[in-house]
Amino acid sequence: MSRDEKCKASRDGQRGATVDDSLLPEEVRKQIEQIGRVDLLVGIPSFNNAHTIAHVVRAIKAGLVKYFPGQEAILVNSDGGSKDGTPEVVRDTAIADYRTLLTAHPLLTVHKIVTPYHGIPGKGSALRTVFEIASRLDAKACAVVDSDLRSITPEWVDLLLGPILKEGYDFVAPLYHRHKYDGTITNSIVYPLTRTLYGQRVRQPIGGDFGFSGRLAKHYLTQDVWETDVARFGIDIWMTTNAITGGFKVCQSFLGAKIHDAKDPSVDLSAMLTQVISSVFGLMENNFDYWMKITGSIPVPVFGFQYTVGLEPVRVSVERMIESFRSGRRDLSTIWEQVISKEGFAEIQGLENGHGGAFHFPADLWVRTVFDFAAAYHKKVINSEHLLKSLTPLYLARTASFVLETADAGADEVEEILEHLCQEYERLKPYLIDRWAS
Repeated sequence: MSRDEKCKASRDGQRGATVDDSLLPEEVRKQIEQIGRVDLLVGIPSFNNAHTIAHVVRAIKAGLVKYFPGQEAILVNSDGGSKDGTPEVVRDTAIADYRTLLTAHPLLTVHKIVTPYHGIPGKGSALRTVFEIASRLDAKACAVVDSDLRSITPEWVDLLLGPILKEGYDFVAPLYHRHKYDGTITNSIVYPLTRTLYGQRVRQPIGGDFGFSGRLAKHYLTQDVWETDVARFGIDIWMTTNAITGGFKVCQSFLGAKIHDAKDPSVDLSAMLTQVISSVFGLMENNFDYWMKITGSIPVPVFGFQYTVGLEPVRVSVERMIESFRSGRRDLSTIWEQVISKEGFAEIQGLENGHGGAFHFPADLWVRTVFDFAAAYHKKVINSEHLLKSLTPLYLARTASFVLETADAGADEVEEILEHLCQEYERLKPYLIDRWAS
């Protein structure tokens, strides 16, 4: 099948998605039958989020009332077995006075379904339930948002659903302003690598809050991933990648700031790094025929008025990160030597000072290192978990270098530095292909 034929099949042939009654409790299936169909669906996956989810529910309801008056809409809470009363909070949350929203037309109905999800514990299984309900209700435009958001506003609903309902897009990725030291895994690996592989500049491919069309939801349901690690922790990057490789129309919406509990990049990120990168590398395996032909990248349209927002500070410990790297260099060199090219390994062994004595991990060396690890993952050089855990000290070294380089840099300058890193990824893509095949 040609690429054009594959894209057409992905975009237009979703009505054959298999119905799986085991995914939904009988009570939920009856609710769906009674509702019949909806125009809009917003899903909230949750697990023990009783202290934050009421605000999310109110923002969603307010957004539906204000921006989509007259549309049939449903809010779906797909819960992972919360013990703190999260589902009850969702059921009980309401807006006291809709007149405060200044909407001229009352919303006909905002239905609500609260249901446990089934399958492997994780966000992916929760979203599979959302996709299933969206498919059965033949929803035109859908969105999912995290249940612990403190910064969500009613405008998010318009920005995630509007491009689909009004402009014909199939996938809306979020675009946030983030502190320069928040999202370092995205900035140093996931965004530049995804952009290089698939040729589209989706700035936050694992942002967590997305819009998608009903036909894309049906496409997701046809994919055989629901008993894999994707269902545990790789669903965000999987959704983004499948939207691009499936030939769907992709855009971004600026949502302002995403306020959440950010962590020091030097603390307890090994498990997160391993989970995220294993998902990215696994998708590389499945989509090699697609990405090996891609050269360069193109901008992705952005909706929403972009403005400067105040950001919560993110504390970092450069000394701790550098010490972790030194420990890794002492303890993991036998693994690194199997994974990294001879030249790259020598550079890393000699890595310490530069730029007037400050610790420095050059961008081109970092990109070659990521590509070496991707190739080693593909070739199964060593156990994949051991391989990815051994990347952590190198990632922390690169992050420490970035922190030192950007200590006095403003947001625009930081984006320029990250753009240079992305260009290095794209420039060195032939190196990745060569290492992958050799």
